Amino acid sequence: MSLRHGLIGLLNYGSMTGYELNKVFKDSLSFFWQAKSSQIYRELDAMERRGWLTSERVIQDGKANKRGYSVTDSGMAEFHGWLSTPEADIDDALHVSSAFFMRVFFAGETSGEQSIALLRAYRDKCAEQSRGMGAAHGAIARYKDAVDDDAKARHWKLTAMYGEAFYRAGMEWADKAIAMLEGESQ
Repeated sequence: MSLRHGLIGLLNYGSMTGYELNKVFKDSLSFFWQAKSSQIYRELDAMERRGWLTSERVIQDGKANKRGYSVTDSGMAEFHGWLSTPEADIDDALHVSSAFFMRVFFAGETSGEQSIALLRAYRDKCAEQSRGMGAAHGAIARYKDAVDDDAKARHWKLTAMYGEAFYRAGMEWADKAIAMLEGESQ
């Protein structure tokens, strides 16, 4: 499961609390991988049981205690094993499982106005996400300074480039689809 590997990859840069991991995850990976806070904490517990992580309870005065996580040698072995078998994930990158596109497929059962409204909403969401890519670049710059490693930052930028292209393609597709449906209704 890639969520686990993403968390190990982030912890490779240094120990973090669950809260910090959740923030870094959302800053850096959320435009191509979605995870709720509850999923992240559940995965951290499971990875600790597998021996991929260790945790240390940090007692705080006047605040809730927190738990700091670190990757073990076993966790790094799992992470590097996952990295060395990319062909296992390529099919995931090529296939889309989307309730939205299932809805588009069957939208001929609705009115043309409903279909166009659906496509406009999708285009608006793509545009909003595209504008948000600036935050991803800002996070990349901050984390690059924190880890002081240009090679890693270049790879982070590659995923940001994909995010930008993905949202741009979504907007272009939506524009063409709207034009096609509007042309049919005239």
